[in-house]
This record gives sequence, C-alpha cells and structure tokens, in this order.
Amino acid sequence: MSKTGFSRRGFLQRSAGVAGASLAAKYILLDPDPLTALPRVNAPSDKVRFGIVGVGMEGTGLLTTAIQLPGVECVAACDLYDGRHELAKEIAGKSIKTTRRYKELLDDKEIDAMIIAVPDHWHKQVFVDAVSAGKDVYCEKPMSHSPADGLAMVAATKKTDRITQIGAQRTSSVLCAKAKELYDSGAIGELSLVEGSLGRNDPTGAWEYPPPADLSPQNLDWDTWLGTAPKKPFDPYLFARWRCWKEYGTGLAGDLLVHLLSGMQFVLGINEAPKRASAFGGIYRWKDGRNTPDVHPVLFEYGEIPVYMRLTLATETAEVTRFMGSKGILELTEFGLSYTPQAGVDLAPSYYCYGLPSRLKNAYFKQWHDEHDPKPGHEPAPKTESYRGNDYDDLKPHLWNFFQAVRSRKPLVQDVVFGHNAALGCHMANESYYRKSPVYWDADSQTIKS
Repeated sequence: MSKTGFSRRGFLQRSAGVAGASLAAKYILLDPDPLTALPRVNAPSDKVRFGIVGVGMEGTGLLTTAIQLPGVECVAACDLYDGRHELAKEIAGKSIKTTRRYKELLDDKEIDAMIIAVPDHWHKQVFVDAVSAGKDVYCEKPMSHSPADGLAMVAATKKTDRITQIGAQRTSSVLCAKAKELYDSGAIGELSLVEGSLGRNDPTGAWEYPPPADLSPQNLDWDTWLGTAPKKPFDPYLFARWRCWKEYGTGLAGDLLVHLLSGMQFVLGINEAPKRASAFGGIYRWKDGRNTPDVHPVLFEYGEIPVYMRLTLATETAEVTRFMGSKGILELTEFGLSYTPQAGVDLAPSYYCYGLPSRLKNAYFKQWHDEHDPKPGHEPAPKTESYRGNDYDDLKPHLWNFFQAVRSRKPLVQDVVFGHNAALGCHMANESYYRKSPVYWDADSQTIKS
C-alpha cells in the first residue's frame, strides 16, 4: 500500500521512525531516488496516461501514489463495485471516466498503460487482454493465480513486446539495492543459507476485512467478479476477504511470501523457479471457513542453496530476510540493512584440546597463542555496518520505474519473467501444502510435480 493514512505498513513505518529517531546517527542513511528533483512539468507528448482496473485496498494506494508522479495522469478507472467509482473520482478527479467494464479502457486510444489490482483469479485475463490491446501493464503481485496462468502471461507479453512490471516493490528499493551491492562484492563470502520470516497477529493482518456497508447485488456485478471460479450466492464477506480462499487468492504465499522471494531473487541475482519446495502448516487460529493456511513454513532449494521461509498470521514477528555466508550475514528488514562480518576462523584455542593431558595441552596452547595472538594495539575489531532507508515496499519508486520504462521502452528488472518465477515459488509452496508432499518444478512439462 502507499503511505496514505490507512496503510498498515505506513502506520508501522511512522511508529518505527519515532522509536528509532535517537539511533539515527548510528546508521548510514541511503538516499532514495531523487524524484523530487525531476521537472514537475512535462510536455503533453511526454505525459503517460493510464487506466486502473481494481480500486480496492491495494488499488487505492496505487492510484493515490501514481497521480503524484510527474508526467503521469489517470484517465479512467474500472471496478465492479460502484462505490469504488465514487472513490476513484475522489482520488483522481471528477473528470476521469469510471466503468464496470475494463475492456472499455483497453479500447481507449488515449490510455498508454494499465494498472491491474484485481483479485488474483482475474490477473491473467485482464493482463493478457491489456497487452494484446497494446497497453503497457503494471500488475499487482502475485503475478499469477496458477503456473498455467503465468505461462500464458509470459507468452502474451513476448508476443506483444509490451513493457510489464509486477508489483512486489523490493526490486526498486535502495535497501535491496545496497544488499545486492554488498552481496555481489563478496561481503558475506560463499552463500550457504537464506532464511526469512514475516508474522502478523491481528484480524486485519489476517484479511478479516469489514465489507462495504452498502454492498449489494445492485451495486456490485457479482457474477462477473466470480469469473471462472465456482458460482456462489452473493457474499459480501467473500468479496472483502477473498485472500482467505484459494479459488480467488493465493493465500499467505501469494500475499506475503512473494515479497520475501522477490527481494531474495533481486539481491542474489536469481531469475528462476526453485528446484524443490516442501511446505507445512495449517489453519491454527483463523477458523473462519478459509481454506488457505494461516501458518505456512516452507523450505525451498534454489540451485544448491536451502532457503527457509516462515509465515504466520498467529504471532507478530519481525519481517526480516537473512543471507548467511562464510564471511558474515546480511540482515534485510523493512527499514534497514545490516552487515555483520565473521572471520570464519578460530578466535581462541580449540576447546577440543582440554581433553588432552597437560604436557600436550599446554604445548598446544602456547603454540596457538604464539602463532595467532595479535600484537598489542592491533586487535581486530569487526563492526556491524548498518544502513537505513525508506520502507522497501514503498510504492513510489516502483511505480516511477514503471512509468519511466513506458516512456523509454527500456526493460525492467521485475518484468513478466521475473514475476512468473517468483509466483512459481508461491505456487509450489501452496501445492506442497495441499498435496502434503514435497514438490518440484518440471521444466519439460512446465508443471509442478510431486
């Protein structure tokens, strides 16, 4: 979400900023991209006009942020719930067009690009239709609702040669860029393990959203909203809490794990699906009829590297990714990055030799100290390097990179292939959970197999 008043992440960021203000001098501050230094007036020919499909929770943040960028204008908004037409005009101005039919936006020749922020089960259809209509596309994460959907989205993009970006924002973060710089420089030596965690402990964090008070079949096109999912009677809670069900969403994997995997892929320079995944968990706390787990730990294998990711909606935990190597650790969090070097050598005589008789033990200790003790005044003092920067999930730099690419036609890091591979990790995590078995990605058949 953008840093608007209602954003969960914005609230946490403001709280962390107050708590950490006294520590700011201990950190190296990373400057964000200088968006404010760019010219605020663009020639009409250089203006990017976009339409948005989906003005819900995430779409509201995207729309609010996008119209703040120089040279960017919202022309139209589409949503199946009429109350969001009203909201879109409140955000972007009364002159914008609003409709329930997204294809009206695709037929509009004034629209250069589309922002797609619909439930996961609608991503593929809107995305493929948009690129096929000649529009560049920013699509919310996870890119796809299934591996087959992702393959269709990749194929459509390659066929049409459109600019695409997927909305897991860490690939545009200065914190992630610094982590990548340190990793590429060999700061942590040979990588041996990656671990990540993200935990929440509140109803909103568990997607227990309150439906719109006026929602009804009269102001919501319910049948179209269901799309290819099984037909069901109108249900306002299903509409608001679709992430709880695999028929419409992609669970904890698609909502939260995709951020951890996208950030990890960017830092390590990985752009491929994991080899294997083994997932566990269950529905332990939020027994509200959902069919996606509220606790979901997953062990992946990327190349030869084990990657352990832990997700929970039952306990608030730090959001962190650790990259562990022979020379130290990189620890990446929402608002900071730390590098802690490790020598990887004995810093004291081996305790194994306490099991030797005195004549051998004493001789060993003397030889060890003679060979290893530093000269007085030259004792090693490795220090942790700490960096602070803007929230690594801030929308503004990510959206800015997209609109700049629309102008320049230069490729983006988190394009459709990157997004597909990140989503495949999420689909493998879900498939392993539901199959109760480890799974792997079969590149020949382009399917997940047990």
